[in-house]
Amino acid sequence: MSGAAWHARVECGREVGAGFLVSARRLLTCAHVVRWADRAPVTVTFPGRRAVGELSGTVAVHGGWRDGAADLGDLAVLDLDREVPLTPAVFARPGTERTVPAPELIAYGFPKGYDEGMLASYRALPGPLISDEWVQLEALTGHGQPLAAGFSGAALTLADGTVAGMVAAVAGARDVRVGRMLPVEVMARYWPELGELVPTPGHRADARRRLYALVRRAEETGLGREPDRLYVSAMDAFDPPLPEGGFASLREAAAYVQWEVPDPAAVARFADRLEELLHAPPPRAATWSPIVVEIDHSGAGADRVTVEVSAYRNGQRRPVGSRRLARGAVRSFVQERVDEAFTQLDPGADELLTFVLPREWLNEPVAHWECGEDDSTPLGCAYPLVVTDRSRHRSGRLRHQLRKKWDRLGGSPGATLHRVDCGTRERPAGLRKRLRDDAELAGFATPPSAAPEYFEVGLNVPVPVLLWSRRGCHGNGHDGPDGTDGPCYGTAFLDELALSVAGVPPAELPRLVRELRETADAADDPDGHWARDLQLLWDDPRCFAEPPALLHSPVG
Repeated sequence: MSGAAWHARVECGREVGAGFLVSARRLLTCAHVVRWADRAPVTVTFPGRRAVGELSGTVAVHGGWRDGAADLGDLAVLDLDREVPLTPAVFARPGTERTVPAPELIAYGFPKGYDEGMLASYRALPGPLISDEWVQLEALTGHGQPLAAGFSGAALTLADGTVAGMVAAVAGARDVRVGRMLPVEVMARYWPELGELVPTPGHRADARRRLYALVRRAEETGLGREPDRLYVSAMDAFDPPLPEGGFASLREAAAYVQWEVPDPAAVARFADRLEELLHAPPPRAATWSPIVVEIDHSGAGADRVTVEVSAYRNGQRRPVGSRRLARGAVRSFVQERVDEAFTQLDPGADELLTFVLPREWLNEPVAHWECGEDDSTPLGCAYPLVVTDRSRHRSGRLRHQLRKKWDRLGGSPGATLHRVDCGTRERPAGLRKRLRDDAELAGFATPPSAAPEYFEVGLNVPVPVLLWSRRGCHGNGHDGPDGTDGPCYGTAFLDELALSVAGVPPAELPRLVRELRETADAADDPDGHWARDLQLLWDDPRCFAEPPALLHSPVG
C-alpha cells in the first residue's frame, strides 16, 4: 500500500475510522465516523505519508445518516483545512467488484491498538444491493483481520489500486467475518460531485469530463436554476421520466443522467442542451402588454364601484369599457371586457392581466375568477395575472422611485426574498428601513388584513414585488399546514415561496406565478397546495407609458 498514501485515519470524539482523499482538500468517510463533529474536532492523518502532519476537517456534505435509522446515507465529505500534496484515489468502474469470479478487495483500517493501520481482505457477493444501498462483503479466509471498528470509511481497492467502494458497516464481534460496502454508484447518489470522478460503463471519459465542465460553468453563471426543465428537454421518449420530486440542483440532474439513464447517448444529449443554454443570448427583459382592470369607489354608496378596462398597445392606453356597478356584478363585467381587450393587443404580445384595486380589495381572489360563463378556467391560470394598490399606482413619488429601481434591476438573474414572517415582532419602522433601499421582493406570511401595519410599509416603499398567502394561518395556534406540530402555514408558505422564486428574474415573476397557480389547480388536493392562494403584487411603471387616467363615472 506504499503507493496509496491517500488512505487516511479519521478521529472524531470517541470514534476512530478511515477515509480516503478524492481531491487536494476533500476526503470521503462514513457519516457515523464524524457523528460528533458538532461538538468535537475532526482530525485527519495520512499514515502512508506522516510528513503531511495532522489536519483538521469540517463536514461539507452529509448523506443524511442518523443513528438507528437503518444506517442509510452513511457518507460524509470532509473539507480539510489545507491542500494535501498527495495524489488522490482513482475510482474503478461501478460493478467491477461483483464480477465472477469475485476479485479480492483490500481495506486499510485502524482497529483498536493499531494506529498505524491494518489490512483486511474481503470479496463482494454478486446479486442485488441490500436495501438498494449496500453490497455484502465476506472474508476471503477464516483467519486474518476482520472488519472491526476502525475500518468504517475505508476504501475497498482492487488489485490495480482503484477504489470500488467504501466500508460502511462492520461486524461487532471479532469472529463475525461479514460487512457492508457502499458501492461508488450509491456514494454518488449522496454526493453528486463524485460522478465527475467515476468512470461510467457505456460513457466515454471525454463525454463525462465535458458534461461536468459544462455543469461547473452553468453553476458559475447561474444558469443551473431549472434542472427539471433541462432534464425533460434533453431526454427522449424512451428515457426515464422526471423522477418524483425533481432535482435539487443541476449537478444532481447530471449525476442522475450518468447513473440512472440506460442510454449512453443521454449524457451527450444532456451536455449538448446545457451547452446551447450557455451560448444562448441573455434573455430579454419581459416586455409585457398589460390589460388593466381598474376598480375604485364610485362615491354612490358602499356597494357601488366604478370599473374600467383598458389595453396598452405600443405604449398607448386604449379604453375598452367603463361602468358603475354593484360589487356583485363586477366579475361578469370584467369577464366580458377582458376578452374584448385582447382585440386591442399586438399579435404575439405577452399579455399581462393587471388589477388595480383599492387597498381593501387587495386580497380579493381575482386569480380564481373564471374566464367566462362558458370557460371555467381561473383567470390566474389562463394568463399571467397581478394586482397592484390603487393609491400606489397613482403616486407620482412611488412611480418615480419604482422606475429607478426597475432600471437598476435590468436583466437581474434573481433577487432575495425579504421575509415578513408569521407573528413577526419587527417594528414597522425597522421593516421600512429594511425594505426601502435594497429590497426587490417582499414575501408576507399573512394576508393584508392580518398585518395591516406591515402591508402599509410594503405598499408605501418602492418594493417592486410583494407576494403573500391570501389565507395565512388558521386560528391562533399557528399549527402546521396539516395540523401537525411542524412549521405554521405561513412559515411553510414562505419556505416554499423562497425556493420557487430563487434565481427567477423579477420581470419574469408573473409568468412563474401563473405556472405555480396551474400546478396548484391541477394537484390532487388543490386546497392543500401551498400556492393555491398565492397573490402577486407586481408593479413596473415602464409597462404603463402614460400616467394612469382617472376613472370616470359614466351615466347609464
